[in-house]
Amino acid sequence: MLDADYALNWTAVVIAGGIGFGAMAMMFLANAILAPRRRSAAKAIPYESGIEPTPYRWTQLNVRYYIFAILFLIFDVEAVFLFPWALIFLQDVPASVFYEMLLFIGVLLFGVVYAWRKGVLQWR
Repeated sequence: MLDADYALNWTAVVIAGGIGFGAMAMMFLANAILAPRRRSAAKAIPYESGIEPTPYRWTQLNVRYYIFAILFLIFDVEAVFLFPWALIFLQDVPASVFYEMLLFIGVLLFGVVYAWRKGVLQWR
């Protein structure tokens, strides 16, 4: 049999989800009812930062942008793992947790040194 507190916790989750879904549905409905509907050819074209679309032309994309973005994502994910670890580290945790994080930071440090030596972090 379910505990009363357990059922109460899930009841709160279901109520919050229902209120959120209802609010979202009401916003979509209000948009469908209140939004102006004046169609034109200019509104039907794709819009990208105020630049008018042009016919497709081949351009070379510098791979440096991609590599820089991937490196940012890697170290952003590192921060996501590092902050919760720092919060629980002072609690009663085994010593292996400390060494696991040292290994994790060591792998990331190796990645930074490798990228630095390859010249990826230099913006020319």
